[in-house]
Amino acid sequence: MVTVKAHAIFNPEGSFQATTIERRELEPNDVLVEIKYSGICHSDIHTARGEWWDVQYPLVPGHEITGIVSQVGTKVTKYAIGDRVGVGCMVDSCRECASCRNDQEQYCHNGYTLTYAANDRYGQYTQGGYSTHIVVSEDFVVRIPDNLPLDKAAPLLCAGITTYSPLRHWNAAPGKKVAIVGLGGLGHMAVKIARAMGAEITVLSQTLNKKEDGLRLGADHYYATSNPETFKELASSFDLIINTVSASIDINAYLSLLALDGTLVNVGAPAEPMPVNAFSLIGLRRSFAGSSMGGIRETQEMLDFCAEHQIAPEIEVIAANQIDEAWERVLVSDVRYRFVIDISTMQSD
Repeated sequence: MVTVKAHAIFNPEGSFQATTIERRELEPNDVLVEIKYSGICHSDIHTARGEWWDVQYPLVPGHEITGIVSQVGTKVTKYAIGDRVGVGCMVDSCRECASCRNDQEQYCHNGYTLTYAANDRYGQYTQGGYSTHIVVSEDFVVRIPDNLPLDKAAPLLCAGITTYSPLRHWNAAPGKKVAIVGLGGLGHMAVKIARAMGAEITVLSQTLNKKEDGLRLGADHYYATSNPETFKELASSFDLIINTVSASIDINAYLSLLALDGTLVNVGAPAEPMPVNAFSLIGLRRSFAGSSMGGIRETQEMLDFCAEHQIAPEIEVIAANQIDEAWERVLVSDVRYRFVIDISTMQSD
């Protein structure tokens, strides 16, 4: 076993504490990644606080991981020591079902293995990127292009791919009208990516507080959803709506903004159900869909796309002893637009 430093939460209401965790010894196809940066995702908070399912403690969150390969197994062919790499939301899947064979591991019929808060095939409970090292199969590692800084690349491993995948699948492109609900960690990446794809972009946010940012990031239009006139003015307007918020919203009001054959895709994952009125869908043959993150091949495609178009998230780099404060700020939307932990600050704990 490999002992590494980490920051863990020990109960749903607890604060983070410096600790050590055990990583497995390298299998022949494994790589050991020295983690340099780990993004903070809202799902880290939902998961660690047991809002989605029961979890085991102590828990080390983090699934937006970038770092350097520091050791490779005897049969590794894709990576070498010194390579710049990333690890996202999953670290394994069955690799045998139709989805896995089609490079859609995120929809594995037998269930993929989350980077943290999951039981893996080795009998371990997975622990994530708020730590100094991680052992992962080379098949679940992606390469970070040279022109993407490791700190800014980290949020791409969740926020980037989670928005890129539905934008690509539902064909955001020139001539398409796309609305992004929420301008947070996911939303600001959706705006940047949809802009690079050539779509006409509208941001729908509760207030106009971030309007200047939204337009700077690439939006063509920006509306406040707290204003009832917004829903009247934009009725039946959009080909595609990406809902990035992790709180419950009046989904029927947003469905009314879809044009004929339009689709609203949920990528945010609130803990509460969102009731849908059938008549919100029937009238204009609208669709209400969901999308997870992308598979490994698509994640690499997204990274290469972002490198080509010089797309990177807006980040605030923090030290490991600031995680608790950062989580509280995430909960009140006081971040523009993604916290990233400098893992080197764990070395002094």
